[in-house]
Amino acid sequence: MGTRYMCALLILSLLLHSFMFIGAEEGVGGRETIRASGHVQGGYFYGSPPPPPPKCHPPPPPPPPVRLERARRALEKFTRLVDDPNGYTSNWKGSDACKFRGVRCAKYPDGQQAVAGLDLNGAGLSGKKCTALMLSGLLDRIPELTFFHVNSNNFSGAIPTDITKYKFFFELDLSNNKLEGEFPKEVLQPKPKDQQLVFLDLRFNRLSGPIPPQLFDLDLDVIFINNNEFTGNLPDNFGSTPARYLTFANNQLTGPIPPSIGKASKTLTEVLFLGNHFQGCLPFQIGYLVKATVFDVSKNSLTGPIPHSFACLASIQFLNLEHNQFYGEVPEMLCQLPGLRNNGSLSLSDNYFTQVGPACRNLIKNKVLDVSNNCILGLPNQRPHGQCTEFFSKIKPCPNPKNLHYVPCKGYYPHTHPAAAAPPLTYNSLNPHHLHR
Repeated sequence: MGTRYMCALLILSLLLHSFMFIGAEEGVGGRETIRASGHVQGGYFYGSPPPPPPKCHPPPPPPPPVRLERARRALEKFTRLVDDPNGYTSNWKGSDACKFRGVRCAKYPDGQQAVAGLDLNGAGLSGKKCTALMLSGLLDRIPELTFFHVNSNNFSGAIPTDITKYKFFFELDLSNNKLEGEFPKEVLQPKPKDQQLVFLDLRFNRLSGPIPPQLFDLDLDVIFINNNEFTGNLPDNFGSTPARYLTFANNQLTGPIPPSIGKASKTLTEVLFLGNHFQGCLPFQIGYLVKATVFDVSKNSLTGPIPHSFACLASIQFLNLEHNQFYGEVPEMLCQLPGLRNNGSLSLSDNYFTQVGPACRNLIKNKVLDVSNNCILGLPNQRPHGQCTEFFSKIKPCPNPKNLHYVPCKGYYPHTHPAAAAPPLTYNSLNPHHLHR
């Protein structure tokens, strides 16, 4: 019994030793094979190369700036509302609104690109299927606008009040459209001084009623409201305006030229009152306008002598008083102004003047002064004697006649020779189409 037990243990021990030896040899061979392959990763041996890293795709393009995208959508929507016979908005497609015709882009203070201006001058747009073409839906959808120029289209309706909140909105040109009703009070809303309009063009529309006095409190540089149907007197605060260029021509305005005009002496450069129904005598305060180069009150019902203060219009180059009821002597001091003598223009035709001196006769000779159809003895092309007699039998003197002889510049007349007269800007406003500035 003991012998069998010992033999079994011996056989079992030999078998275990054999298995361990074979395993050890296979293990060594395996490690040698792995070492021969030479692939190592992470401090461990692997029987095959590691897979290649995944390919990185480029990031998607950033979304368009919020401001620019909002404007693009508004512009594309607008094209669905208009008839565009000239194809002005035909390229208003795609993702880049800055490439649309008439669109001007710039960087907004927050760093984003934005639509900074719209120039639709001369586009001839109208509402689709004979519907009204409203300003709302376009002007009130792009708060980053600095200018909005839409001369010679068919816009109508109210001006959106949203423009009063635009921080950088400086130029509004709605000329030669279909605007009706009273003066648009939306442009009169008070704003910080550095955020106000500087250019306002409402000419050639159908606006009516009085001109509000608030207009002359705005910090505007240009006011063009000619060729509308405005009525009533100019407000007493007219002279408060800092504007350099004013046109009130071809309306139905009445009453006198306000004496406050003299307060605009530091800025007023060109002013057109022609083609209205102004009455009364010219205020002597006009003589304070030392920077004025153009002054036109032709085709009204003004009367009285020319104030001697006009001799102080040191910069005047175009002075037009024709087609009124002025009378008396043409002041010699006026005809001595250098701006008129140096290729300027002084038109006094179709009035009732009775006398001209040597300086004025020299301007007539040089075709600077036109006094045709007056009552001046000895000159050709004057009114019939009967017309002059009838007129002088009915004239009424001006109030405060002493003021007509007041010369605020105290006889000072510049002896320098100014440059030849430059073409006036305001006369261009009498053309309904785009104003080239």
